[in-house]
Amino acid sequence: MYLIYFLLWIIFNGNFTLEICLLGLVIAAVLLAFSCKFMNYSLAKEWKLYRNLFLFLRYCWLLVREIIKANMSAMHMILTQEEEIEPVLVSFHSDLKTQMGKALLANAITLTPGTITVTLEDAEYTVHCLDESMAEGIGEGELTECIRQFENS
Repeated sequence: MYLIYFLLWIIFNGNFTLEICLLGLVIAAVLLAFSCKFMNYSLAKEWKLYRNLFLFLRYCWLLVREIIKANMSAMHMILTQEEEIEPVLVSFHSDLKTQMGKALLANAITLTPGTITVTLEDAEYTVHCLDESMAEGIGEGELTECIRQFENS
C-alpha cells in the first residue's frame, strides 16, 4: 500500500521534483499508518503483497507468453489446413488446493486461444480444445506451478 500511495501521489501531482518526492514519502507513510490503525491493515499484509508482486508479474508474463504461443498455433492450424481440425474434450485432475488457484487456472485456459474450460467441479476440469495437439500438457506446466506458488505463499 505504501508504494501505491506514493505512486498515486506522484501521478496526481504531475511533476517529479525532490520536494514533491519527499512530501509524497511522508504523506504515503501517514496514509499507511492511518490504514493500519483504522482499516484493519497490517505491515504483514504489506510484506505479503510485495512478496507476491513478483510472483504475480511472473504469472502475467507466463500467461501472455502462452496466449501468444497458442494464438500462433491456432492461426497456423486454421490458415494452412494441412490436416482436418478435430475438436476434442479433455478431462484432467489438478492438485491445486484453493478456489482462487483453481479459478486462475480455469481462466488462463479459457483465455488461451483454441481452448475453453467447459466445467470445473472440485478439482476436475473439462476442457474443449480446438485440436488434440492443444490438449498436450494442459493441466501441468509453468503456469500451474506459478499458481501453486501463489497458494503456498
